[in-house]
Amino acid sequence: MATVIAMPKLGMTMQEGTVVEWPPTVGDVVEKGRTVVVIESEKTQVDIEATDTGVLRHVYVEAGVTVPCGSLLGAITASMHEPFDAEAFRLEHDRPMRVATSSPGTRAQAPRESDVAVETRAARGGAAPVTPAARALARSLGIDVGGVAGTGPGGRVTREDVEAFASRRERLVEVAAGVSLEVLREGSGAAVLLLPGFGVGVASFAPQVQALAEAGAFEAIGLHPRGVGASDAPAGDVYDVATGADDAAALAATLGGPVHVVGASLGAAIALEMALRFPDRVRSLTLITPFVDVTPRLRAVADAWRALAREASTDTLSRALLPWLFSQRVLGDDRTRERMRRGLAIALSVATPDALDRWAAGLSAWSGSRSADLVKVAVPTLVIAAGADLLTPRGEALGKAIPGATVRVLESVGHAAATEAAAPVCEALLEHLRSS
Repeated sequence: MATVIAMPKLGMTMQEGTVVEWPPTVGDVVEKGRTVVVIESEKTQVDIEATDTGVLRHVYVEAGVTVPCGSLLGAITASMHEPFDAEAFRLEHDRPMRVATSSPGTRAQAPRESDVAVETRAARGGAAPVTPAARALARSLGIDVGGVAGTGPGGRVTREDVEAFASRRERLVEVAAGVSLEVLREGSGAAVLLLPGFGVGVASFAPQVQALAEAGAFEAIGLHPRGVGASDAPAGDVYDVATGADDAAALAATLGGPVHVVGASLGAAIALEMALRFPDRVRSLTLITPFVDVTPRLRAVADAWRALAREASTDTLSRALLPWLFSQRVLGDDRTRERMRRGLAIALSVATPDALDRWAAGLSAWSGSRSADLVKVAVPTLVIAAGADLLTPRGEALGKAIPGATVRVLESVGHAAATEAAAPVCEALLEHLRSS
């Protein structure tokens, strides 16, 4: 009987993956436990091992093609002489999960007639364009389409975006009166709360989520802040860091005890604020590329980020931000650069322009307010700084100001350290969690 090779679901946010390569070719013998196909999802490449020894009999998805989780990728038979009906096997075992929104990749999708007519930016005062089909669906579901991030050309909101938003609303947890935030979970064990950086979703923690799940002792809990993903986006000019900490602490309270808190960049600011305001709800603290002062460069990049988010596609935004987030080592390798860019585009797709404006204002107001309070951090702390970080270059000094903190400096690594240096970040994180 033939053995199925399918696209796995790895992590809390994975909906689809890209086949990178098939190390064996059809007809080659593959041994159990050896890599049969390499896939990529959310910036991470994963080797999929053969579960049985046999012959790679058929490949259904060629390298470079993106398909939903559960899709049939290939088949292994005991030998090339075993009877095998490729089409019948596909009909029986191809079980792709429904993907509600499109992501960067090479998977072809035919445009629907209703998506061709798009309202112009000028007609909507510069807001993201919305297809008529998306607006009609949002109206029928009672969704404010202004809070839906668009993944279509020029940042337009498509029907798929509205469908994905509605699906994600099922994961909401109330953290304040009238405010519910999207919470994603993976694994089981001690709670590890993940707080993502400015303008990105918890997909930016994909390698850490996988490491935590595989460790078998931790539950990764990703929190999308206000205005990100399906989280509520209350009206106002500012989403301040203190409110972000209040939200995270409220979620921690629902989890039945103090939690390990991991934050990156803006998420690190929120995590630090949470540890200072609610130390009884924080079991340990991990700050990745943290800061307490918004540098002129960081402010300028955030301003450009906000403008591009309103005027360009997510794909274009990812290309513009790549040089600021990753090191020259990544930028100098064509394959790695493109892999990181595609993953970045996925992570960027969940934040609306309004949310970026509000969080940027909150960061500016918070800047410098906690510099003198680092000595008050009273929980076990790990600080991971990046030696080639252009945006928050003083992470090491911040770590040394926290009493008893463990400081790790990743040389020649850029601001997006959790992605660029996934292995050492995961190693340091797990060591810290196990000792806290």
